[in-house]
Amino acid sequence: MVEKIIPLKDISLVDFLGVENRNIKEISLSFPNSKIVARGNELRIQGNRPELLHINEIINLLLEHYNRYGLVSVEDVRSYIEQDADMISQARQKDENLVYGVQGTPIKAKTPNQRELVTAATNNDVVFALGPAGTGKTYIAVALAVRALKNKQVKKIIITRPAVEAGESLGFLPGDMKEKIDPYLRPIYDALADMIAPEKLKFYQDTNVIEIAPIAYMRGRTLSNAFVLLDEAQNTTTMQLKMFLTRLGLDSKMIITGDMSQVDLPRNVSSGLAQTVKILRDIEGISIVELSGKDVVRHKLVRHIISAYESLEDQLAEKAEQRREAIIKESRESRAKKRDGRENAFDKDKEKE
Repeated sequence: MVEKIIPLKDISLVDFLGVENRNIKEISLSFPNSKIVARGNELRIQGNRPELLHINEIINLLLEHYNRYGLVSVEDVRSYIEQDADMISQARQKDENLVYGVQGTPIKAKTPNQRELVTAATNNDVVFALGPAGTGKTYIAVALAVRALKNKQVKKIIITRPAVEAGESLGFLPGDMKEKIDPYLRPIYDALADMIAPEKLKFYQDTNVIEIAPIAYMRGRTLSNAFVLLDEAQNTTTMQLKMFLTRLGLDSKMIITGDMSQVDLPRNVSSGLAQTVKILRDIEGISIVELSGKDVVRHKLVRHIISAYESLEDQLAEKAEQRREAIIKESRESRAKKRDGRENAFDKDKEKE
């Protein structure tokens, strides 16, 4: 019999070993000829050398998994037992979990365009995620930010958005700056609550590890060592977006999300998102990911609703183009008639002479 001791330093034993050591019991069931005991902050493994080496490899993979995601589930243990390291690595790269939710649910990209967003954020420092409601662009962006914070790739998360009402006047909002902006950031709070335990989330906010502020408060700052999210960017002007983008500091990433079909700015104010995307599209280090109705992960009816509105918008755009062409045609005909009239008058005057 050979014995191996594996120290478990700086690890939440419940998150790694499972409730009542369920994860370790799962490994023991697969290796009945070996003995695995959790004592304090260490694991003791006893067995024959080949089996012990196999168990040691599985536990090392689980430790790597824990350090990456902060939690190990029984399903994770089973997958590592059933597959070898190369197969697991390939599967992880193909459909990688971003983070685990507070209930242990894995959060991952579910559609090709969402996976493209994850890849773009990995390879670029500035990413525009454009698409209609329900495509998961904001949720995936928050998950990427939380993962970067947990992996210590950044020191803080900064979340901002323009304080523009969605087509209705809410009047004066009481409270301090945070209380005034909070109603506009409810979707982001919901996403954060899915991914970070309430006590931890409150601690992060109290210590400004997670900072939430309106876009106007970004002016004059340099955002370094941070993962910065700008949500609802379709409601920013060109100058606001320029100001925001030029805040990017060292070791930081930015994700800008927006839906050009839901601009809530006053009629005399143009959205700066489309113009900004157009002029920045070819810059290396900046990526634009466009999501569509096919990426909707809400109720199946949402996809049909978006499709119906897109069809209506196409029809309205076609009618507007037809009206424009008709006006141009009418104007040309009017100018031609006037020109012919002037020429006829000139010819008559010439005949009189």
